[in-house]
Amino acid sequence: MRAFRQQYEALFGRPWPVMGAAVLVAVTNVFLFAFDRPFTASDGVRNWGDWALVGAGVLSRPDLIAPWLYSGSLLNLGVIAGALAAALLSREFAIRVPARGELVKGAVGGAMLGIGAMLALGCNIGGFFSAVSALSLSGLGMMVGLFVGAIVGLRYLVWELSHRPAWSSGRSRVFLAAPRIGGAQPVAGALVVVLLLALPFVYAQTGHGPRGLFLLFGAAFGFIFQRSRLCLVRAFREPFMTGDGEHARAGAVAIVIAMLGFAILKFTDLKDKGEWVLPAAGAGALLGGLIFGIGMVLAGGCGSGSIWRVGEGQMKLFAAVVTFALGASLTRMVLTQTGLQAKLGAAVFLPAWLGWAGAIFLVIAVMAAWAAFATWNEATEKFSLGG
Repeated sequence: MRAFRQQYEALFGRPWPVMGAAVLVAVTNVFLFAFDRPFTASDGVRNWGDWALVGAGVLSRPDLIAPWLYSGSLLNLGVIAGALAAALLSREFAIRVPARGELVKGAVGGAMLGIGAMLALGCNIGGFFSAVSALSLSGLGMMVGLFVGAIVGLRYLVWELSHRPAWSSGRSRVFLAAPRIGGAQPVAGALVVVLLLALPFVYAQTGHGPRGLFLLFGAAFGFIFQRSRLCLVRAFREPFMTGDGEHARAGAVAIVIAMLGFAILKFTDLKDKGEWVLPAAGAGALLGGLIFGIGMVLAGGCGSGSIWRVGEGQMKLFAAVVTFALGASLTRMVLTQTGLQAKLGAAVFLPAWLGWAGAIFLVIAVMAAWAAFATWNEATEKFSLGG
């Protein structure tokens, strides 16, 4: 039992290495793309918003698929369940209710996540991480917008702290926190894992076998995110706030690995070359990235980060996900009805423009420059608040 206890503590007693988690996320995303589609959070979140607005009579969507059958929704539900299981197994689950001002910032930031994701045709996962991996120019455009948005959002937080500190001050509360040793959370976490493993068989029995696999893929992402705290918000924010470049380096490595896997699948015609090449290279990616970047700093979570933190009981991120869903649904409705949806940008597949070698070299060069900047700034603090 001592050996098993040591293994358990290795998995759930301390956080996983961020770089190792980034490699796991990249490889899992390649497998998911080979199976069907790459990971994105905004698609499933918008499905939740559409479902709520259709039920309220605000939106008409006769083609709407129920959240428990829609692949994007199932990925997100899996992320929440996977993060919940990991948090319970590590005794880290608790209902955390922040001060009222933080809840407001979560809600405002979530709405901006929804607006930005619909303009860029994806969140920081689908519109940036998976889009760059798929060699879509729009992903690099969104990256620029995310950088600018993170800086603007961080500037606002500094201003608020200096001029309006009362806006986010107040009493926060924590419920259902586990004791350091013992408690029922690990047992509950094991039950969640068993349920997750059983659900694909239930889906298969009802004729929806692949749907259950989306749930498992999402759970894998949620589990990895929760145990490692890997977060793209920190990748864009921390170099300018604390100088920490660990998450930026991890994000850059993850994109390079995923890009190489996606490129192999496309080059060998196992996947269509135009798949996940988003028609947003232009104003959509830049403006969407800017708005999304501000929103993720205000909310304290990005597309995936907001979702998996809900799984561990963060109420600020729960508020963000609610407004994320409603904001995405309403924005998509406006873009569609006004015809702006077709004017967000062009679909540019980098190998068609630069050739395969040139496209792969460009992505690697951009990611290397990002990692190098984060490392240099970590040492010099030239662009961080403390510098």
